[in-house]
Amino acid sequence: MFVPEGVAAPSPEGTPWWGQVQCACWSAPEGPGSGIADRLDHPAVHMAWTDAAAFAAWAGGRLPTEAEWEQAAKGGDPNARFPWGAAEPDDHNALCNIWQGDFPRRNTRQDGWIGTAPVDAFAPNGHGLFNACGNVWEWCADPFRVRSLSAAAKQRNRAAAAERERVMKGGSYLCHRSYCYRYRIAARSGRSTDTSAGHIGFRVAYD
Repeated sequence: MFVPEGVAAPSPEGTPWWGQVQCACWSAPEGPGSGIADRLDHPAVHMAWTDAAAFAAWAGGRLPTEAEWEQAAKGGDPNARFPWGAAEPDDHNALCNIWQGDFPRRNTRQDGWIGTAPVDAFAPNGHGLFNACGNVWEWCADPFRVRSLSAAAKQRNRAAAAERERVMKGGSYLCHRSYCYRYRIAARSGRSTDTSAGHIGFRVAYD
């Protein structure tokens, strides 16, 4: 969908909507031949956790903890399910930048976007923060752990520790309730610190 014509993008088995593109980076998000000149107001993507942490430190800040991220995303409402309140986004009610339609075959673009959207494309929450959910996943400072004592959780935590996974919050433009219902404030995911993808970014926190 996003890869320039002629650029190889082999897909992992079982996930044809993913493609591995050599030399993709923040300035060429879809690989050689792509650029960001027409989306300078979009979030930077292909940011590994190590990149995001280094940039945040360079900018005089840091990555937020998961608890800080959730507190900020709630916008002052302790019971908020989404940054805008309780209303559920769906294929007809575009409240954030997620997938609308039949994932992964057809995106209706009801929200106006097929990939990333400008950072201020949707209304801010009560704290004035834009796009806390949807658009791109955002790295947090915390190591990823499953909050459960089950055997499956313990196994997942061992794997996460071995891969040095960190928490990601907010979901992305590839989320759809039928596949990835993680554009809720409470939802979370974990990836290794060297993970780079076209739907992963970050937000800087300042003390």
